[in-house]
Amino acid sequence: MDPTIHHTRPAQRRRLYPVALTSSAVLLSLLTGMPPAQAASTASTAHAASTAHATFAGPAASAGPVTTPGTATTAAVAGVRDHGLDRGALRGALEAIHQAGMYGTYSAVRNGSAQWRGGAGVADRETGRPARPHLQHRVGSITKTFTAVAVLQQVERGRIELDAPIGRYLPGLIPGERGRAITVRMLLNHTSGLGDHVLGAFPGLLEDPGRALDARRLHRFAPEELVRLGLAAPAPVPRGTYAYSNTNYVIAGLLLREVTGQEPEQYITRHVIRAAGLRHTYFPRTPRLTGPHAKMYESMYGLIEPARDYSVYDMSWCGTAGSLVSTVDDLNAFYRKLLSGGLLGRAGLTAMKTTVPTYEPPPGEEVAMRYGLGIYTMKFPDGRWYWGHDGAVFGAGTWALSTEDGRRQVAIGYNLMKYQRFDEQGRPLDHPIDAAMLRYVTTALGGGMEGARAEAAAGGLLAPPSSAASDALRRKAAEASARR
Repeated sequence: MDPTIHHTRPAQRRRLYPVALTSSAVLLSLLTGMPPAQAASTASTAHAASTAHATFAGPAASAGPVTTPGTATTAAVAGVRDHGLDRGALRGALEAIHQAGMYGTYSAVRNGSAQWRGGAGVADRETGRPARPHLQHRVGSITKTFTAVAVLQQVERGRIELDAPIGRYLPGLIPGERGRAITVRMLLNHTSGLGDHVLGAFPGLLEDPGRALDARRLHRFAPEELVRLGLAAPAPVPRGTYAYSNTNYVIAGLLLREVTGQEPEQYITRHVIRAAGLRHTYFPRTPRLTGPHAKMYESMYGLIEPARDYSVYDMSWCGTAGSLVSTVDDLNAFYRKLLSGGLLGRAGLTAMKTTVPTYEPPPGEEVAMRYGLGIYTMKFPDGRWYWGHDGAVFGAGTWALSTEDGRRQVAIGYNLMKYQRFDEQGRPLDHPIDAAMLRYVTTALGGGMEGARAEAAAGGLLAPPSSAASDALRRKAAEASARR
């Protein structure tokens, strides 16, 4: 979906891998900071408006790769190694993200029983309140993993069939040919071919992003309205091809409501959040978070200047696709519980980890990112594979990754989004935050930096989810740069 990277020179192709940290939505590139995977896909489909090819024919058709195992504040003494956690290195690497320009960031790292938590920079630019690792945070599309777990629980109970058409369950919502052809599995792995509702939910976004976002700050959407917008949006790719869409997961929430008789947020809270033992994860009932949190600053690639705080926002625009609030500690606990088999049976977890490629790689190259059912796996520059998801909403970004067994983990939140800029030709400019983010996450996961340095030297640095932009928004940002 992101056409900032086109299918030309190898250095340009490598840049899509970096942006291979996926998440949030069609407007993704616009608002939520589109899934890097989607950006990757456009490299192989230069004429399409979204991602790449990968027909998904069933559970065994495309199984994912086998993986192998202000001032910074910290909960531990710097410079002490503990079971593979170099606390001094972690503290320095997190502080480097702030020094590179991020307002505030906070993170939790686990390696077996060893844990480290830290924060760097500020939670509030006006007061100078420091960023702390206990802060609540809007985690965006990480919500999709929770929603997928809930659907798979119903599959295990025999109430939902993964390969049944969605029209069997929601005939009035998705009628006709699409209701008969799109399966539950296609919704969860983004191969439904449906467009995304998000751009339609924010009219005027391309003309005046700040005004468009402000106009919807307290607006309450019904999920059915979002689905109608998604069904009316242009199909980004043929059905059976991966193309990230938030609408898929709004439909998944309505499917849960249909088969359980409960509101999906209520079901997920009882059977996923509480089952995982999470204490600070919830669906907000109002536009305000209920606990201590950072302000959340949105720059929209320089089109909102100065960056504006959107920590107060009605999240009904993404619902079961992206409205959860959590903490970095809770996210690590959730993914560890999930990956160790504590939330799904063996068959359910296997189905979740059955993946499709998110883009078509150049000849002779391996796909570096694959999407399962609400979770993805991606290969880092040092050759290691990790599982997790990322999330991006207005002003808030999150990234959570784990080894396949859930022992080694990192979760990080940050409070400035779409800080990148473009040149007059609409080409993305390198930003030091992206390099610092990669160094921190790689350090946290215990990987080597040699591969990451090679990627950086080649212009293919792995970047946070907000590193890509749609053609239309990129042109707007380039025009603004030319006027400066």
